[in-house]
Amino acid sequence: MKTENIDRFPLSKHKTVKGSRRLVREKVLQILVARSVCELDLDELFNHIFFREFNFGEDQVKYEKLLKPDEIYEIEADIPVKWNSDEIDFGQNLLNNTISNRNYVDELLNEFANNWELDRIAQIDRVLMHIAVTELMNFPEIPPKVSINEAIDIAKKYSTDKSSIFINGVLDSVLAKLKSGKLINKSGRGLKES
Repeated sequence: MKTENIDRFPLSKHKTVKGSRRLVREKVLQILVARSVCELDLDELFNHIFFREFNFGEDQVKYEKLLKPDEIYEIEADIPVKWNSDEIDFGQNLLNNTISNRNYVDELLNEFANNWELDRIAQIDRVLMHIAVTELMNFPEIPPKVSINEAIDIAKKYSTDKSSIFINGVLDSVLAKLKSGKLINKSGRGLKES
């Protein structure tokens, strides 16, 4: 997957945000949701979404003067994220593994999302559970509780009020099944249960 910065949309020249695994997970969520509603190439989606922190005007400031063109450009620009190479690799691996595991994770969700058909589960919730289960199965260095808590916290930011409770219940059940089936192989930091 190519990771070049596409300059079709303006990026801030003065502000930046430091990358984090939480932000990686949010970007992977955005890519997977975007992929479900458009026909863009995965590389193009990765580059467009991963290398931008979209500015939706949350920092509205009232200006009492006429602004110069470069000041307007800066106000309207997206805020770039400063990623390190480990975060980029984590994002690419998480995205690719989540896509690869899709059918198996859907089977698990069907089994444990009591009285819910997959198409009735909010898309964001479903994608977050896909990401979390992928982390449980494919990322030995990430403790299971971290994967589940990240999905819950991101749901609180992007989904409904009750989504975090629903996601927690389903993921706890999935975790128990994966453990009993010896499908989770954690090592190093991933062995921590706290």
